Amino acid sequence: MSGLIAAFLTSFVITLLIIRFKHLHEQFSADSNLDGPQKFHLIAVPRIGGISIAAGLFAAILIRTFDLGLASSEIILLACAIPTFTIGLTEDLTKKISVRQRLLFTAISAVCVIYLLGVKVNSLGIPVIDFLFAIPFFSIVFTIVAITGLANAYNIIDGFNGLASMVGIITLLALAYIGYVLGDTTMIFLSLVMAGAILGFFIWNYPRGLIFLGDGGAYLIGFWIATLSIWLCARHSEISPWFALLINGYPIMETLFTIYRRKIHQNKNPGAPDGIHFHTLIYRRILQAKHFDSALSANARTAPYLWILAGLSITPAVLWWQSTPILVSACILFIISYVWIYSKIVRFKTPSWMHL
Repeated sequence: MSGLIAAFLTSFVITLLIIRFKHLHEQFSADSNLDGPQKFHLIAVPRIGGISIAAGLFAAILIRTFDLGLASSEIILLACAIPTFTIGLTEDLTKKISVRQRLLFTAISAVCVIYLLGVKVNSLGIPVIDFLFAIPFFSIVFTIVAITGLANAYNIIDGFNGLASMVGIITLLALAYIGYVLGDTTMIFLSLVMAGAILGFFIWNYPRGLIFLGDGGAYLIGFWIATLSIWLCARHSEISPWFALLINGYPIMETLFTIYRRKIHQNKNPGAPDGIHFHTLIYRRILQAKHFDSALSANARTAPYLWILAGLSITPAVLWWQSTPILVSACILFIISYVWIYSKIVRFKTPSWMHL
């Protein structure tokens, strides 16, 4: 509990300080480009919220070390996250780091957790495929791709106030719950302190967008969640491997669909930004045309739609975490639902129940 409180308060206070003194650093830290396809803010906003989250994690793990002296795994995971966070923060400050460079450094972090913590995907629960995981090289490569991909996925969905951060919190709480069911105190701690650190940032980010996660924050959250998802399954054989996939269904689906849309459908670079992500379509098709008198603007009203969408994959993952057949079925149903809703919105045929 002390670690959770430390993570939240540290993140909360540092985020406040970053906002309060933004005039001292905004020439480096602010997102001043207001013209991009995914830019929906009207003034320059600091995009270094990842610093607050990293500081919250550090404070929580430091306190746990002093209290129990048993935080070796926690310290190693935090150290493994350094390449991912550093390259993301460097992009936030310089705006000159390519997607390929960010993915490379995140892959380095993934290699670190594989060799220092033994975190690997060992099975998909499908006998026809599982024999491949007996080959160490295949298992390692698959794990690197999974962790790197999800880290990048959180950066992709980080398009509106509170979107990526709350999806992260919901996912981490689900991981903590399964950890609680299985009596895994390490997973409970690592999930809750990250959730607490994100919450300290979230309060300042949503709904007014006083600060952004930035690449450093988004990549750190995605890396942390990906590692915990795989690690939890590796530590407890009774958990279906599809639990790790389904609990992250929304960011994974958004990434895969983005790659398909850009590379196959549009013949463009998959790493280039565009303006037709699921969250962007909701903003433009459903909310932008409306007039809102309250502080809860169209930007802020976008995120709850996606929180619900994320919940559609997280809920069955939590309810049937032991059953591969059910989780596979739920995964297929989620993919069908995602594509159906997306196609409706992009054709200006948004279902009436989405016009809240």
